[in-house]
Amino acid sequence: MENQINAIGRRKAAVARIFMSKGKGNIVVNGKDYKTYFSLGYLHNQVEAPLKTLEDAKSFDITVNVNGGGIKGQAEAIKLGIARALCKVDENLRPALKHAGLLTRDARIVERKKPGLKKARKSFQFSKR
Repeated sequence: MENQINAIGRRKAAVARIFMSKGKGNIVVNGKDYKTYFSLGYLHNQVEAPLKTLEDAKSFDITVNVNGGGIKGQAEAIKLGIARALCKVDENLRPALKHAGLLTRDARIVERKKPGLKKARKSFQFSKR
């Protein structure tokens, strides 16, 4: 394994850059511990999901730079980035991660606003008279 593995994960408007190296299991997001950065418990599970799938949580130090989107989108972008980084570490981990659905990019994004409408599909109130 090289000194450091880089990977990228995206979800909605969030982009997460992952830097993974051998270590003790620390996960740092934008300079803070991930449990401080993500205050909600289910988002901790999102970030830990690829490591828990492989029971490999304590062997890597992960540093993340994430921006854009909301906290849920950022957590899911980090999940995808960590899964991709683990595949770069060892290609034999890929089937387990793929089976758990961790390597699939969720392509759903906000639909664009159309001209003549209020939002993407909502129109102005119709007045018959």
